[in-house]
Amino acid sequence: MAEEKLTLRNRIIGLLLRDAREQAEKSKRECAEALGVSTGVITAYEDGRKSISLPELEVLTYVLDTSVEHFWEHDPQIATEEEPLPLQEVLALRHRIVGVLLRQARLETDLSQKELAEVLGCSTSRISSYEYGKRPVPLAELELLAQYLDRPMEYFLDNQDGPVGEWHRREESIRYFCELPEEVQEFISRPVNIKYLEVAMRLAEMPAGGLRDIAEGLLDITY
Repeated sequence: MAEEKLTLRNRIIGLLLRDAREQAEKSKRECAEALGVSTGVITAYEDGRKSISLPELEVLTYVLDTSVEHFWEHDPQIATEEEPLPLQEVLALRHRIVGVLLRQARLETDLSQKELAEVLGCSTSRISSYEYGKRPVPLAELELLAQYLDRPMEYFLDNQDGPVGEWHRREESIRYFCELPEEVQEFISRPVNIKYLEVAMRLAEMPAGGLRDIAEGLLDITY
């Protein structure tokens, strides 16, 4: 059952990846160069014959100017410009970070590597290689493990201060802004309203008691 689900998810992820690449008008070679792999590997990812890892997907969404959440939530795609990054170095670091997060989540839920291995139908040594960053975790497998560990996929995303993580956070901020009502977007976009927004931010940081005192003061002035 798990194997069938993984196969289906890999095919879906592959189709979404190919669609994103074609919309971005990028070649397989460009994607392959970003990951340091052959074009055959990109083809295998897009055909669903090979599982892509989350760090690899993060790098490709950066290259393709799309949102990583699109691959499991079908969120809208928002494009931005950015300077070239040492993507393969970022990729290697992200594989290790995902492994650390996987191990941390497993320990926090008091589970063994054997139990995770049973979820995927693989060996414990493979789980160990995932946790220590020696082997990339295929995205479809990471999704199953995240569900089993009761963690959202966002738990494994690059939320650090690195360039890819910063880019994804900026994309998320833009996406949230686009989801706001039009009248709110218009209000925020007016430079003259910046002072009002700054006041609102300061009020949001105040404790309830402080807000109550301000409200009482305004009532005293009014009456």
